[in-house]
Amino acid sequence: MTPFFLMTLLASGLFAGFVHVVSGPDHLAAIAPYALDAKARAWRTGVRWGVGHSAGVVGVGLLALLLRDTMSIDIISAWGERFVGVMLCGIGIWGLRAAFAGRSETHSVGYHPHGHRHKHPAFAVGTVHGLAGSSHLLGIVPALALPTNAEAAAYLLVFGLGTIAAMATFSTFIGWLAGRTGAGSVKVQNTLMASFSMLAIVVGGFWFCQGI
Repeated sequence: MTPFFLMTLLASGLFAGFVHVVSGPDHLAAIAPYALDAKARAWRTGVRWGVGHSAGVVGVGLLALLLRDTMSIDIISAWGERFVGVMLCGIGIWGLRAAFAGRSETHSVGYHPHGHRHKHPAFAVGTVHGLAGSSHLLGIVPALALPTNAEAAAYLLVFGLGTIAAMATFSTFIGWLAGRTGAGSVKVQNTLMASFSMLAIVVGGFWFCQGI
């Protein structure tokens, strides 16, 4: 492996990971309600989602590498898409309940001052996303096309780093947007929460139908 090829491989994986996140409405719709709820800590939510997503992609990718000639990842993808759909609808319902409850910024529904309540959900949501959908197109399929397992593993690693960076950036923006509305603009914050939650339900319904 030449240095030029290595740099090209790493840059391609990083870029593909970033594009994969920002081009997927299901990703953004899933994390937006959590990020709105977390506000200043939203970047942590994005990182946890990204780590979970990377774990899912790497897990499926490594399994596919071991079983290159005998395993089809389409079955995993189909069932994963159905689960993603149900999960997105659940997130949307949670977000709508939070929005209509009208809690203040200092005690948002599902929000804990130390951020404990969103650690596991964000990671779990990211993991499921990593197991399903278009992550196979930009993450796993290119890795399978590489000649050696070392090159494939390197690609999967930087692909994961790209997804983490992209979702952390998006979550930071959403958290900033929530903070800009101010503590006295609870109505605006609830409107944003309800809008993103409705989007999550719509996208979730689409993904569920795709998996049928």
